[in-house]
Amino acid sequence: MSNLLNLELVSKSYGVRPLLTEVSLGVGEGDRIGIVGRNGDGKTTLLEVMTGLEEPDTGRVSRRRGLEIGYLHQGDELIDTHSVREAVLGGLADHEWAARTVTREVVEELLAGIPLDRAVVGLSGGERRRCSLAALLLGEHDLLVLDEPTNHLDVEAVAWLAAHLRARDSALVVVTHDRWFLDEVCQWTWEVHDGVVDVYEGGYAAFTLAKAERMRQASAAELRRQNLVRKELAWLRRGPPARTSKPKFRIDAANALIDDVPPPRDRLELERFATQRLGKDVVDLEDVDLVRGERTLLSHATWRLGPGDRVGIVGVNGAGKTSVLNLLSGAVAPQAGRVRHGRTVKLAHLTQAIDEVDPDARVLATVEDIRRVSKTLDGRELSATSLLERFGFTGDRLTARLGDLSGGERRRFQLLKLLLEEPNVLLLDEPTNDLDIETLTVLEDFLDGWPGTLVVVSHDRYFLERVTDSTWALLGDGQVSMLPRGVDEYLERRSAQLGATKEPPAWAREGRASDASEERARTSVPRPGDAVTDGDPGSTPKAKAGSAEERAARKTLARLDKRLEKIAEREAELNALVLEHATDHQRLAEISAELATLSAEKDEVELEWLEVAEVLE
Repeated sequence: MSNLLNLELVSKSYGVRPLLTEVSLGVGEGDRIGIVGRNGDGKTTLLEVMTGLEEPDTGRVSRRRGLEIGYLHQGDELIDTHSVREAVLGGLADHEWAARTVTREVVEELLAGIPLDRAVVGLSGGERRRCSLAALLLGEHDLLVLDEPTNHLDVEAVAWLAAHLRARDSALVVVTHDRWFLDEVCQWTWEVHDGVVDVYEGGYAAFTLAKAERMRQASAAELRRQNLVRKELAWLRRGPPARTSKPKFRIDAANALIDDVPPPRDRLELERFATQRLGKDVVDLEDVDLVRGERTLLSHATWRLGPGDRVGIVGVNGAGKTSVLNLLSGAVAPQAGRVRHGRTVKLAHLTQAIDEVDPDARVLATVEDIRRVSKTLDGRELSATSLLERFGFTGDRLTARLGDLSGGERRRFQLLKLLLEEPNVLLLDEPTNDLDIETLTVLEDFLDGWPGTLVVVSHDRYFLERVTDSTWALLGDGQVSMLPRGVDEYLERRSAQLGATKEPPAWAREGRASDASEERARTSVPRPGDAVTDGDPGSTPKAKAGSAEERAARKTLARLDKRLEKIAEREAELNALVLEHATDHQRLAEISAELATLSAEKDEVELEWLEVAEVLE
């Protein structure tokens, strides 16, 4: 199998800093590759060189002739004067895009809550991102290149995207810090660091194990980083067994690294310390109503947070997760009920907004103004320099101006300042935004030994499961509901919720065709206003003469007739080709495969035709 794309001894620098040095890689048909590495190490540069947006300084990039590449940038290329319908669907009317199963699924999952005729110029950053992703997924591409595709997606949408990408035939190269997503989707992992790209087989779990094995073989050159990887291995080993079932390298040697590693955290010990610092009362919501605009987020809700609780909150975008954190912090007041804080509570709240800073202030000096020395739970002292280095500020970045920090660096700095205040209740709203995987493992390591009450809102499922002990959900019923089985239970309950509340497709009323299976489900239970023939209550509703239902049905029949004509024409062409290539076995196999596909499509169209025709009888 030939590669779709090859890099041969490619080098690329910005200024005096080399990001890629004589890198040679290939992407084959059907490959699914995840790219990881620290912020600024060259992940996006690698994508731009692969796709041709940037030319390498030296070396060669070759692409298969006719290769169709779809590239999701971190920005977007939407035109402000377009509507969402024009930007994503090319202006298709509802009955046109809804007639296509794949198109309908993408629109319903990614554009839920976004009016299709709304102007692009008025969309939020998250809505623009979802529109760009939807437009890309609706195209036909041999290779999809995605730069942080899970940004602005909730847990439910990330799970859908992973399943969607697994089902596609196209090759995939994705840069993401979402480790759960890497494990679900990717067959290979590329790590970009120090100008080189290391290749590992498998997703994030396999990458972690293989990296630990390489580090073991190379002794302990970077002891601090190795300890972090060992702790990560301890977490992975306690996770689902499937995580370690696929790697083909020798796992025993990697497991030997963690034989003496304790659990990531001693929950009882942390709770004991938290109780000493906090007392028995932390934050209580008592019979609370919370209303934002016209939406009721909480109704007579009671929820209590105790000392040492480590809680994750999930819910769809707009469910009110950020509002609940603001309620807990005291930033907003409830419309009814009360929020009670314990007397010893010292609360810190990491919001999604980046703090305003003095652009001329320096990193190290600002941290030392807050606290020069911090103590860990076991009594060890850490200097401000050591803490900054743990969070990725090394070398000249220690004395960098705050105004010169990147978005990811500013997010890390904001988080570190918050932790230096030594709170005993910590509220984190999407803390993983703009953080690379290495920084996330540092943060997780820090939280492992932090003896306080933790509440996390995050779309990063891996981080959520890694740092919390219980999961709670906002399911739209006005309550904060505990989920004993975590995110998996949340997805199951959301799926059941949608199945119970979703109105059956009404192509006849809206002038669009649905799948035959959905049409059978729709017609099995007549709705008020439907004309029903005599006989069984479950018989197909018949359209009234001259009604909108009849006009829509006749329009659908006309479309299906045209589709059947095209299928018949193509079948005739293929049958002629069979005679023409009677001795070419390879070509015959290709023709037979296309004939089989056409036959299956013909069966589906004919079934839909019959069901629509039944409405007109």
